[in-house]
Amino acid sequence: MLKNLQNHINKNLAFLNESKILIAISGGIDSVVLTHLCHQLKLNIALAHCNFHLRGEESNGDEESVKQLAEQLGLEVFVQNFDTENYAKTNKQSIQIAARELRYNWFEDLANQLEFDYILTAHHVDDNLETFLINFTRGTGLEGLTGIPEVNTIFVRPLLPFSSEAIEHYAKVNTIAWRDDRSNASTKYVRNKLRHNLIPILKEINPSLLQSFQTTLSNLNDTTDLVKDSVDNLLSKAIVSQDDDKTVFKISEFKSLRNPKAYLFEVFKDYGFTEWNDVLNLLDAESGKQLFSATYRLIKNREHLLLSEINNETEENILISKEEKQIESPFGLLFFDEADAIFGKRTEVIYVDADTLEYPLILRKWEDGDFFHPLGMSGKKKISKYLKDEKLSLLDKEQVWVLCSNNAIVWVVNRRADNRFKVTENTKNILKITLQ
Repeated sequence: MLKNLQNHINKNLAFLNESKILIAISGGIDSVVLTHLCHQLKLNIALAHCNFHLRGEESNGDEESVKQLAEQLGLEVFVQNFDTENYAKTNKQSIQIAARELRYNWFEDLANQLEFDYILTAHHVDDNLETFLINFTRGTGLEGLTGIPEVNTIFVRPLLPFSSEAIEHYAKVNTIAWRDDRSNASTKYVRNKLRHNLIPILKEINPSLLQSFQTTLSNLNDTTDLVKDSVDNLLSKAIVSQDDDKTVFKISEFKSLRNPKAYLFEVFKDYGFTEWNDVLNLLDAESGKQLFSATYRLIKNREHLLLSEINNETEENILISKEEKQIESPFGLLFFDEADAIFGKRTEVIYVDADTLEYPLILRKWEDGDFFHPLGMSGKKKISKYLKDEKLSLLDKEQVWVLCSNNAIVWVVNRRADNRFKVTENTKNILKITLQ
Protein backbone atom coordinates (compact mmCIF):
# COMPACT_ATOMS: atom_id res chain seq x y z
CA MET A 1 0.00 0.00 0.00
CA LEU A 2 2.89 2.36 0.75
CA LYS A 3 4.23 2.01 -2.79
CA ASN A 4 0.75 2.42 -4.29
CA LEU A 5 0.17 5.61 -2.29
CA GLN A 6 3.56 6.98 -3.30
CA ASN A 7 2.75 6.33 -6.96
CA HIS A 8 -0.69 7.91 -6.57
CA ILE A 9 0.76 11.03 -4.95
CA ASN A 10 3.55 11.38 -7.50
CA LYS A 11 1.07 11.01 -10.37
CA ASN A 12 -1.93 12.96 -9.10
CA LEU A 13 -0.98 14.90 -5.96
CA ALA A 14 2.68 15.77 -6.55
CA PHE A 15 2.23 19.16 -4.86
CA LEU A 16 2.11 17.35 -1.50
CA ASN A 17 5.79 16.43 -1.79
CA GLU A 18 6.80 20.08 -1.39
CA SER A 19 4.04 21.22 0.98
CA LYS A 20 3.61 21.88 4.67
CA ILE A 21 0.82 19.49 5.66
CA LEU A 22 -1.63 19.18 8.55
CA ILE A 23 -3.20 15.74 9.05
CA ALA A 24 -6.66 15.61 10.64
CA ILE A 25 -6.35 12.68 13.03
CA SER A 26 -9.06 11.15 15.21
CA GLY A 27 -7.05 8.24 16.56
CA GLY A 28 -9.07 5.77 14.49
CA ILE A 29 -7.53 3.32 12.05
CA ASP A 30 -7.89 5.41 8.88
CA SER A 31 -6.22 8.60 10.10
CA VAL A 32 -3.55 6.70 12.07
CA VAL A 33 -2.59 4.67 8.99
CA LEU A 34 -2.57 7.86 6.89
CA THR A 35 -0.18 9.40 9.42
CA HIS A 36 2.16 6.38 9.31
CA LEU A 37 2.13 6.32 5.51
CA CYS A 38 2.89 10.04 5.18
CA HIS A 39 5.66 9.71 7.78
CA GLN A 40 7.15 6.82 5.82
CA LEU A 41 7.03 8.94 2.65
CA LYS A 42 8.87 11.69 4.54
CA LEU A 43 6.20 14.30 3.88
CA ASN A 44 6.34 17.47 5.97
CA ILE A 45 3.46 16.75 8.36
CA ALA A 46 1.97 17.78 11.70
CA LEU A 47 -1.14 16.42 13.43
CA ALA A 48 -4.41 18.10 14.45
CA HIS A 49 -6.87 16.37 16.79
CA CYS A 50 -10.34 17.43 17.95
CA ASN A 51 -11.68 16.29 21.32
CA PHE A 52 -15.45 16.71 21.07
CA HIS A 53 -16.06 15.34 24.59
CA LEU A 54 -18.98 13.22 23.39
CA ARG A 55 -17.80 9.82 24.67
CA GLY A 56 -16.48 10.61 28.15
CA GLU A 57 -13.17 8.92 28.94
CA GLU A 58 -13.08 7.35 25.49
CA SER A 59 -12.71 10.82 23.97
CA ASN A 60 -9.86 11.59 26.36
CA GLY A 61 -8.30 8.23 25.48
CA ASP A 62 -8.38 9.15 21.79
CA GLU A 63 -6.60 12.42 22.56
CA GLU A 64 -3.93 10.66 24.62
CA SER A 65 -3.30 8.06 21.90
CA VAL A 66 -2.81 10.81 19.29
CA LYS A 67 -0.32 12.58 21.55
CA GLN A 68 1.57 9.30 22.06
CA LEU A 69 1.68 8.68 18.30
CA ALA A 70 3.00 12.19 17.70
CA GLU A 71 5.74 11.63 20.29
CA GLN A 72 6.58 8.22 18.82
CA LEU A 73 6.99 9.65 15.31
CA GLY A 74 8.53 12.94 16.41
CA LEU A 75 5.67 15.04 15.04
CA GLU A 76 4.15 18.30 16.21
CA VAL A 77 0.55 17.86 17.40
CA PHE A 78 -2.26 20.37 17.97
CA VAL A 79 -5.29 19.50 20.11
CA GLN A 80 -8.52 21.46 20.41
CA ASN A 81 -11.27 20.75 22.96
CA PHE A 82 -14.90 21.50 22.09
CA ASP A 83 -18.14 21.72 24.06
CA THR A 84 -19.95 20.12 21.15
CA GLU A 85 -23.30 19.53 22.83
CA ASN A 86 -23.61 23.15 23.91
CA TYR A 87 -22.57 24.38 20.44
CA ALA A 88 -25.17 22.12 18.80
CA LYS A 89 -27.88 23.33 21.17
CA THR A 90 -27.00 27.01 20.73
CA ASN A 91 -26.96 26.73 16.94
CA LYS A 92 -29.92 24.31 16.76
CA GLN A 93 -27.88 21.68 14.93
CA SER A 94 -27.50 17.93 15.16
CA ILE A 95 -24.42 16.70 17.02
CA GLN A 96 -22.97 15.38 13.75
CA ILE A 97 -23.34 18.69 11.90
CA ALA A 98 -22.04 20.66 14.89
CA ALA A 99 -18.95 18.44 15.19
CA ARG A 100 -18.25 18.72 11.47
CA GLU A 101 -18.60 22.51 11.54
CA LEU A 102 -16.36 22.87 14.59
CA ARG A 103 -13.78 20.50 13.13
CA TYR A 104 -13.46 22.06 9.70
CA ASN A 105 -13.54 25.64 10.98
CA TRP A 106 -10.72 24.91 13.42
CA PHE A 107 -8.64 23.06 10.81
CA GLU A 108 -8.90 26.02 8.44
CA ASP A 109 -8.11 28.56 11.17
CA LEU A 110 -5.10 26.52 12.28
CA ALA A 111 -3.83 26.15 8.73
CA ASN A 112 -4.16 29.88 8.11
CA GLN A 113 -2.48 30.88 11.37
CA LEU A 114 0.47 28.50 11.04
CA GLU A 115 0.75 28.62 7.24
CA PHE A 116 0.02 25.00 6.44
CA ASP A 117 -0.51 24.51 2.71
CA TYR A 118 -2.92 21.57 2.88
CA ILE A 119 -5.03 19.59 5.32
CA LEU A 120 -5.22 15.82 4.76
CA THR A 121 -8.23 13.74 5.78
CA ALA A 122 -8.36 9.95 5.69
CA HIS A 123 -11.50 9.38 3.59
CA HIS A 124 -11.31 6.20 1.51
CA VAL A 125 -13.36 4.56 -1.22
CA ASP A 126 -15.78 2.94 1.26
CA ASP A 127 -16.57 6.41 2.66
CA ASN A 128 -17.12 7.58 -0.89
CA LEU A 129 -19.57 4.76 -1.59
CA GLU A 130 -21.49 5.54 1.59
CA THR A 131 -21.71 9.23 0.65
CA PHE A 132 -22.92 8.27 -2.83
CA LEU A 133 -25.66 6.06 -1.38
CA ILE A 134 -26.74 8.70 1.16
CA ASN A 135 -27.10 11.32 -1.58
CA PHE A 136 -28.83 8.84 -3.89
CA THR A 137 -31.31 7.92 -1.15
CA ARG A 138 -32.13 11.54 -0.34
CA GLY A 139 -32.37 12.56 -3.99
CA THR A 140 -29.74 14.64 -5.72
CA GLY A 141 -28.40 15.94 -9.00
CA LEU A 142 -25.38 14.74 -10.92
CA GLU A 143 -22.87 16.43 -8.61
CA GLY A 144 -24.29 14.60 -5.60
CA LEU A 145 -23.43 11.32 -7.31
CA THR A 146 -19.81 12.17 -8.15
CA GLY A 147 -18.51 11.41 -4.69
CA ILE A 148 -16.15 13.17 -2.31
CA PRO A 149 -13.65 15.37 -4.19
CA GLU A 150 -10.03 14.32 -3.81
CA VAL A 151 -8.94 17.96 -3.67
CA ASN A 152 -11.29 20.66 -2.38
CA THR A 153 -9.58 24.00 -1.69
CA ILE A 154 -6.94 23.15 0.95
CA PHE A 155 -8.47 19.77 1.88
CA VAL A 156 -6.87 16.73 0.23
CA ARG A 157 -7.93 13.08 0.56
CA PRO A 158 -5.05 10.91 -0.70
CA LEU A 159 -6.60 7.63 0.49
CA LEU A 160 -9.72 7.93 -1.70
CA PRO A 161 -8.55 5.22 -4.16
CA PHE A 162 -7.95 2.75 -1.31
CA SER A 163 -10.42 0.51 0.51
CA SER A 164 -10.95 0.17 4.24
CA GLU A 165 -9.90 -3.47 3.83
CA ALA A 166 -6.52 -2.42 2.38
CA ILE A 167 -6.05 0.11 5.19
CA GLU A 168 -6.83 -2.49 7.87
CA HIS A 169 -4.47 -4.99 6.23
CA TYR A 170 -1.64 -2.43 6.25
CA ALA A 171 -2.29 -1.64 9.92
CA LYS A 172 -2.20 -5.30 10.97
CA VAL A 173 0.86 -6.22 8.89
CA ASN A 174 2.77 -3.27 10.35
CA THR A 175 1.42 -3.78 13.91
CA ILE A 176 -0.05 -0.29 14.04
CA ALA A 177 -2.24 0.46 17.06
CA TRP A 178 -5.42 2.46 16.71
CA ARG A 179 -8.51 3.41 18.69
CA ASP A 180 -11.96 1.96 17.98
CA ASP A 181 -14.95 4.29 18.15
CA ARG A 182 -17.79 2.14 19.49
CA SER A 183 -20.37 4.50 18.01
CA ASN A 184 -19.32 3.26 14.55
CA ALA A 185 -20.97 -0.07 15.35
CA SER A 186 -24.35 1.55 16.06
CA THR A 187 -26.96 1.60 13.31
CA LYS A 188 -28.51 4.73 14.81
CA TYR A 189 -27.00 6.82 12.01
CA VAL A 190 -27.80 6.49 8.30
CA ARG A 191 -24.14 6.05 7.32
CA ASN A 192 -23.72 3.17 9.74
CA LYS A 193 -26.94 1.52 8.54
CA LEU A 194 -25.59 1.55 5.00
CA ARG A 195 -22.15 0.35 6.13
CA HIS A 196 -23.38 -2.57 8.22
CA ASN A 197 -26.66 -3.56 6.55
CA LEU A 198 -26.77 -2.60 2.87
CA ILE A 199 -23.21 -2.55 1.56
CA PRO A 200 -22.40 -6.14 2.65
CA ILE A 201 -25.41 -7.30 0.59
CA LEU A 202 -24.20 -5.29 -2.42
CA LYS A 203 -20.76 -6.88 -2.06
CA GLU A 204 -22.37 -10.32 -2.04
CA ILE A 205 -24.10 -9.47 -5.31
CA ASN A 206 -20.89 -8.02 -6.78
CA PRO A 207 -17.62 -8.93 -5.02
CA SER A 208 -15.91 -6.27 -7.15
CA LEU A 209 -18.33 -3.60 -5.96
CA LEU A 210 -15.70 -1.03 -4.97
CA GLN A 211 -13.81 -1.34 -8.26
CA SER A 212 -17.07 -1.05 -10.21
CA PHE A 213 -18.05 1.93 -8.10
CA GLN A 214 -14.77 3.73 -8.82
CA THR A 215 -15.25 3.16 -12.54
CA THR A 216 -18.79 4.54 -12.29
CA LEU A 217 -17.53 7.59 -10.38
CA SER A 218 -14.92 8.25 -13.03
CA ASN A 219 -17.61 8.11 -15.75
CA LEU A 220 -19.92 10.39 -13.76
CA ASN A 221 -17.13 12.91 -13.21
CA ASP A 222 -16.41 12.94 -16.94
CA THR A 223 -20.11 13.56 -17.57
CA THR A 224 -20.10 16.33 -14.97
CA ASP A 225 -17.28 18.03 -16.85
CA LEU A 226 -19.34 17.91 -20.05
CA VAL A 227 -22.39 19.34 -18.28
CA LYS A 228 -20.31 22.11 -16.72
CA ASP A 229 -18.88 23.08 -20.10
CA SER A 230 -22.38 23.14 -21.59
CA VAL A 231 -23.77 25.24 -18.73
CA ASP A 232 -20.82 27.65 -18.91
CA ASN A 233 -21.50 28.06 -22.63
CA LEU A 234 -25.16 28.83 -21.91
CA LEU A 235 -24.31 31.35 -19.19
CA SER A 236 -21.90 33.18 -21.48
CA LYS A 237 -24.93 33.95 -23.68
CA ALA A 238 -27.71 34.13 -21.08
CA ILE A 239 -26.20 36.50 -18.50
CA VAL A 240 -26.98 40.05 -19.55
CA SER A 241 -25.48 41.77 -16.51
CA GLN A 242 -24.16 40.95 -13.07
CA ASP A 243 -23.41 43.14 -10.06
CA ASP A 244 -23.51 42.96 -6.26
CA ASP A 245 -27.31 43.28 -6.19
CA LYS A 246 -28.53 41.01 -8.94
CA THR A 247 -27.79 38.81 -11.93
CA VAL A 248 -29.92 39.28 -15.05
CA PHE A 249 -30.59 36.30 -17.36
CA LYS A 250 -32.03 36.40 -20.87
CA ILE A 251 -35.11 34.13 -20.92
CA SER A 252 -34.89 33.46 -24.66
CA GLU A 253 -31.59 31.60 -24.18
CA PHE A 254 -33.27 29.09 -21.84
CA LYS A 255 -36.35 28.71 -24.03
CA SER A 256 -34.21 27.91 -27.07
CA LEU A 257 -32.85 24.78 -25.36
CA ARG A 258 -34.22 21.30 -25.94
CA ASN A 259 -34.44 20.63 -22.18
CA PRO A 260 -34.56 23.99 -20.38
CA LYS A 261 -35.58 22.43 -17.05
CA ALA A 262 -32.29 20.52 -16.82
CA TYR A 263 -30.32 23.70 -17.46
CA LEU A 264 -32.40 25.70 -14.99
CA PHE A 265 -31.57 23.08 -12.36
CA GLU A 266 -27.84 23.33 -13.05
CA VAL A 267 -27.86 27.14 -13.06
CA PHE A 268 -30.00 27.76 -9.97
CA LYS A 269 -29.51 24.67 -7.76
CA ASP A 270 -26.88 26.37 -5.56
CA TYR A 271 -29.31 29.15 -4.63
CA GLY A 272 -31.70 26.96 -2.65
CA PHE A 273 -34.51 26.54 -5.20
CA THR A 274 -36.16 23.11 -5.18
CA GLU A 275 -39.45 23.38 -7.08
CA TRP A 276 -38.09 23.02 -10.60
CA ASN A 277 -41.46 22.96 -12.38
CA ASP A 278 -42.19 26.35 -10.81
CA VAL A 279 -38.83 27.67 -12.03
CA LEU A 280 -39.60 26.34 -15.51
CA ASN A 281 -43.07 27.93 -15.48
CA LEU A 282 -41.52 31.26 -14.53
CA LEU A 283 -40.15 31.52 -18.08
CA ASP A 284 -43.71 32.05 -19.38
CA ALA A 285 -45.19 33.78 -16.32
CA GLU A 286 -46.40 37.37 -16.32
CA SER A 287 -43.86 40.06 -15.52
CA GLY A 288 -43.41 40.59 -11.78
CA LYS A 289 -43.95 36.94 -10.80
CA GLN A 290 -41.51 35.83 -8.08
CA LEU A 291 -40.13 32.59 -6.64
CA PHE A 292 -38.37 32.39 -3.29
CA SER A 293 -35.83 30.07 -1.72
CA ALA A 294 -34.64 30.54 1.85
CA THR A 295 -31.95 33.01 0.77
CA TYR A 296 -32.67 34.07 -2.82
CA ARG A 297 -35.51 35.13 -5.06
CA LEU A 298 -36.03 34.80 -8.79
CA ILE A 299 -38.15 37.40 -10.57
CA LYS A 300 -39.69 37.40 -14.03
CA ASN A 301 -39.13 40.85 -15.54
CA ARG A 302 -40.42 41.03 -19.11
CA GLU A 303 -37.81 39.14 -21.15
CA HIS A 304 -35.46 38.48 -18.25
CA LEU A 305 -35.05 36.54 -15.01
CA LEU A 306 -33.54 38.50 -12.14
CA LEU A 307 -31.72 36.63 -9.37
CA SER A 308 -31.06 38.47 -6.12
CA GLU A 309 -30.21 37.66 -2.53
CA ILE A 310 -32.99 38.26 -0.03
CA ASN A 311 -32.15 41.20 2.21
CA ASN A 312 -34.01 41.04 5.51
CA GLU A 313 -32.49 44.24 6.84
CA THR A 314 -34.92 47.11 7.24
CA GLU A 315 -33.55 50.49 6.20
CA GLU A 316 -34.56 53.33 8.46
CA ASN A 317 -35.65 56.79 7.41
CA ILE A 318 -32.95 59.46 7.46
CA LEU A 319 -33.68 62.88 8.95
CA ILE A 320 -31.81 65.84 7.46
CA SER A 321 -31.53 69.14 9.32
CA LYS A 322 -31.17 72.54 7.67
CA GLU A 323 -27.57 72.82 8.87
CA GLU A 324 -26.37 69.60 7.24
CA LYS A 325 -24.35 70.00 4.06
CA GLN A 326 -23.58 66.34 3.44
CA ILE A 327 -25.24 63.07 4.45
CA GLU A 328 -24.42 59.44 3.80
CA SER A 329 -27.22 57.29 2.40
CA PRO A 330 -27.49 53.60 1.37
CA PHE A 331 -27.07 54.64 -2.27
CA GLY A 332 -24.37 57.34 -2.03
CA LEU A 333 -23.56 60.77 -0.65
CA LEU A 334 -26.01 63.65 -0.81
CA PHE A 335 -24.62 67.21 -0.86
CA PHE A 336 -26.66 70.32 -0.03
CA ASP A 337 -25.19 73.57 -1.37
CA GLU A 338 -26.38 77.10 -1.97
CA ALA A 339 -26.47 78.05 -5.67
CA ASP A 340 -26.77 81.28 -7.62
CA ALA A 341 -28.30 79.76 -10.73
CA ILE A 342 -29.31 76.50 -12.42
CA PHE A 343 -26.60 74.83 -14.48
CA GLY A 344 -27.63 72.03 -16.83
CA LYS A 345 -30.03 69.15 -16.33
CA ARG A 346 -28.90 65.87 -14.79
CA THR A 347 -30.92 63.25 -12.94
CA GLU A 348 -28.40 63.16 -10.08
CA VAL A 349 -28.74 66.93 -9.43
CA ILE A 350 -31.79 69.03 -8.59
CA TYR A 351 -32.26 72.72 -7.85
CA VAL A 352 -35.09 73.70 -5.52
CA ASP A 353 -36.50 76.83 -4.01
CA ALA A 354 -34.91 76.68 -0.57
CA ASP A 355 -37.66 78.74 1.04
CA THR A 356 -40.33 76.16 0.14
CA LEU A 357 -38.67 73.45 2.24
CA GLU A 358 -39.70 72.52 5.77
CA TYR A 359 -37.16 70.79 8.01
CA PRO A 360 -36.18 68.23 8.90
CA LEU A 361 -36.22 66.73 5.42
CA ILE A 362 -36.88 62.99 5.36
CA LEU A 363 -35.10 60.52 3.09
CA ARG A 364 -36.96 57.19 2.84
CA LYS A 365 -37.97 54.34 0.57
CA TRP A 366 -41.06 55.09 -1.51
CA GLU A 367 -44.33 53.50 -0.40
CA ASP A 368 -47.60 52.46 -2.00
CA GLY A 369 -49.86 55.50 -2.15
CA ASP A 370 -47.01 57.99 -2.58
CA PHE A 371 -47.54 60.59 -5.27
CA PHE A 372 -45.66 63.60 -6.60
CA HIS A 373 -45.96 66.34 -9.20
CA PRO A 374 -43.32 65.47 -11.83
CA LEU A 375 -41.25 68.47 -12.89
CA GLY A 376 -42.30 69.63 -16.34
CA MET A 377 -45.73 68.02 -16.14
CA SER A 378 -49.10 69.28 -14.97
CA GLY A 379 -50.94 67.45 -12.21
CA LYS A 380 -49.83 64.67 -9.90
CA LYS A 381 -48.81 61.08 -10.48
CA LYS A 382 -48.52 58.05 -8.25
CA ILE A 383 -44.94 56.93 -7.73
CA SER A 384 -45.98 53.36 -8.55
CA LYS A 385 -47.35 54.48 -11.93
CA TYR A 386 -44.30 56.63 -12.62
CA LEU A 387 -41.92 53.73 -11.95
CA LYS A 388 -44.01 51.40 -14.09
CA ASP A 389 -43.92 53.91 -16.95
CA GLU A 390 -40.15 54.10 -16.50
CA LYS A 391 -40.13 50.31 -17.05
CA LEU A 392 -38.21 49.58 -13.86
CA SER A 393 -37.92 45.99 -12.72
CA LEU A 394 -39.37 44.96 -9.37
CA LEU A 395 -35.86 44.89 -7.91
CA ASP A 396 -35.04 48.36 -9.20
CA LYS A 397 -38.35 49.72 -7.90
CA GLU A 398 -37.50 48.45 -4.44
CA GLN A 399 -34.29 50.49 -4.46
CA VAL A 400 -36.00 53.83 -5.16
CA TRP A 401 -35.84 56.47 -2.43
CA VAL A 402 -37.67 59.77 -2.08
CA LEU A 403 -36.68 63.03 -0.40
CA CYS A 404 -39.61 64.59 1.45
CA SER A 405 -40.48 67.93 3.01
CA ASN A 406 -43.45 67.84 5.42
CA ASN A 407 -44.79 64.65 3.76
CA ALA A 408 -44.53 66.15 0.26
CA ILE A 409 -42.06 64.49 -2.12
CA VAL A 410 -39.32 66.89 -3.24
CA TRP A 411 -37.36 64.40 -5.33
CA VAL A 412 -37.65 60.84 -6.57
CA VAL A 413 -33.94 60.50 -5.96
CA ASN A 414 -31.77 60.25 -9.05
CA ARG A 415 -34.88 60.25 -11.24
CA ARG A 416 -37.18 63.26 -11.14
CA ALA A 417 -37.80 66.40 -9.07
CA ASP A 418 -41.19 67.65 -7.93
CA ASN A 419 -42.80 70.64 -9.64
CA ARG A 420 -43.95 72.18 -6.34
CA PHE A 421 -40.39 72.94 -5.22
CA LYS A 422 -38.96 74.15 -8.52
CA VAL A 423 -36.97 77.35 -8.92
CA THR A 424 -39.08 80.19 -10.35
CA GLU A 425 -38.52 83.82 -11.22
CA ASN A 426 -39.65 84.68 -7.69
CA THR A 427 -37.13 82.37 -6.02
CA LYS A 428 -34.73 84.19 -3.70
CA ASN A 429 -32.65 81.27 -2.40
CA ILE A 430 -31.65 78.23 -4.47
CA LEU A 431 -30.60 74.93 -2.92
CA LYS A 432 -28.60 72.51 -5.05
CA ILE A 433 -28.89 68.84 -4.04
CA THR A 434 -26.37 66.45 -5.58
CA LEU A 435 -26.09 62.67 -5.44
CA GLN A 436 -22.59 61.24 -5.74
